[in-house]
Amino acid sequence: MPEEQKRRYINLPGRRPGLPFSDAVLVGNTLYLSGRLGIDPETGTVPDDVNREIQLLFEGFEGVLAQAGMSMNDLVSVQIFSPALDLWETFNAAYVKRFSQEMPARAYIGSGPLLLNGRFEMMGVAVKS
Repeated sequence: MPEEQKRRYINLPGRRPGLPFSDAVLVGNTLYLSGRLGIDPETGTVPDDVNREIQLLFEGFEGVLAQAGMSMNDLVSVQIFSPALDLWETFNAAYVKRFSQEMPARAYIGSGPLLLNGRFEMMGVAVKS
């Protein structure tokens, strides 16, 4: 297999074993990030406080990016699923603070209920600069 087609599977340290997916897959210089929830690693649940949930979501996302030698600025596409469309502005206020360059393409999509009663699930694609 040519070097640019080799796959590297990325999982955060301390990740719960037995999950049926990888946190991300790096193919060449493109990283495909699985959907993430803002789960408290101590309790395994989504916090009651929406701002804490958003913080945990971004910390997890940034952790996966860092494992691939990337940052939020390497994202080219992001999708956020949320059953709570009224939290769009709350989410955006935190989201924009995570970038120091132009924003990636993005969709904020209304959804049915999320796992663990999450308010947001975010997935994305990043390309290493």
